[in-house]
Amino acid sequence: MNSASSRSRTLKAVGALSLAAATALLMTGCGQSSDSATGAATSEAAKVVPQQQTTTPSATAQLTQEQQERKEVLDATKVTFDDAATTATGEVAGSKLVDLDLEGVDDDDRSPSPTTTGSPSGSPSPTGSPSPTGTGSPSASPGADGPVWDAHVAEKDGTIHTVRINAVDGKVIEARVDTDQDADDKKQTADRLAQATQTPQQAAKVATEKKKGTVTSVSLEDKDDGDGVVWKVDVVGSDWKRTTFDVDAKNDTIVREETDED
Repeated sequence: MNSASSRSRTLKAVGALSLAAATALLMTGCGQSSDSATGAATSEAAKVVPQQQTTTPSATAQLTQEQQERKEVLDATKVTFDDAATTATGEVAGSKLVDLDLEGVDDDDRSPSPTTTGSPSGSPSPTGSPSPTGTGSPSASPGADGPVWDAHVAEKDGTIHTVRINAVDGKVIEARVDTDQDADDKKQTADRLAQATQTPQQAAKVATEKKKGTVTSVSLEDKDDGDGVVWKVDVVGSDWKRTTFDVDAKNDTIVREETDED
């Protein structure tokens, strides 16, 4: 009786151990299956969602066509507005500057001066392109000899001379009297200069104090309301945008300011 009871207890213990081992094996297999499924899902998700890459466009790629053209011309220009103005007036004794423009910078959006036909603002340049205050060449790239300052200077009686200056070495390319002026044109120019008690250099200084940059054009024009004259000054900033200032030619105050976003 005791022997049978002992065998029964042994069989029960072996059965319990076998059951525990089977349970542990089953649980281990399930855990491995679960981990494998999770890893596979993660791998598939990585294929669906690609790695994001951050790229920064270059400063040049962000420039508009007009801004890129200004940059090309100004990068090649070595002679400043002040030096070009001094050279132009020095070419014609006793003359004063009427306008000075860096060719290739916004030539095609310059507004014509309110002058009569045949005035200096409408006279053609030696290359056949209109003067800086008229419609110019659509190309802003410097020529074979580099960029050029195109100036109009006037004698006391209003006679206009065109002076073209190499904007790299400062040498005068051409100086000639404009032959298509009549008496009315000369009188109008002389009257404007008589009203302009402030120099174009002073007007340029006022404009660049308001906006840091490079002066690319200065011209003497009538005010919009016809009451007096202004120096119209174009300044190109470090962002290659152009700002046009109308500076009163009598008191150096800015009466209008406009920035071209192109």
